[in-house]
Amino acid sequence: QVQLVESGGGLVQAGGSLRLSCVASGRTFSGYAMGWFRQAPGKERDFVAVIWSRGSTHYADYANSVKGRFSISRDNAKNTVYLQMNSLKPEDTAVYYCAATNYVSELNRRALYDYWGQGTQVTVSS
Repeated sequence: QVQLVESGGGLVQAGGSLRLSCVASGRTFSGYAMGWFRQAPGKERDFVAVIWSRGSTHYADYANSVKGRFSISRDNAKNTVYLQMNSLKPEDTAVYYCAATNYVSELNRRALYDYWGQGTQVTVSS
C-alpha cells in the first residue's frame, strides 16, 4: 500500500504561482511513477504531469495545456513529489490529485494509477 497526502493548494490571482506537494508513505517511493491529475467541477479527472525515475535520472511529461508553465519534480529521499505551477490561469482551477503507479508507459492514463491522494483545491481568480 502507498498513502499519498497532498498540500499547497489555495486561492491565487491569475498570473500567480503555487507549489503543490505530495508526501508518500508505505512502499518504496522511488520505484513508482508519480502523477498529478486535476478535476474541475462537472468535468473528468485529467492528466497534468508525471515524473518517473530510471536510476538517478528523472523523466517528466506534461499535458499540452500546462507545458511551459508547470514543472514536476521529486525528492526520493523525502518521498515527496512537487508540482510548481506558474502563470496560473482561471482555467487551472480544479482539485489537484497526486497518484502513483507501477506502470512504465502510457502514464497519462488515469486508469493505470493504483494509489491516489485526497486532493487539494486550487482556485485561480481572474
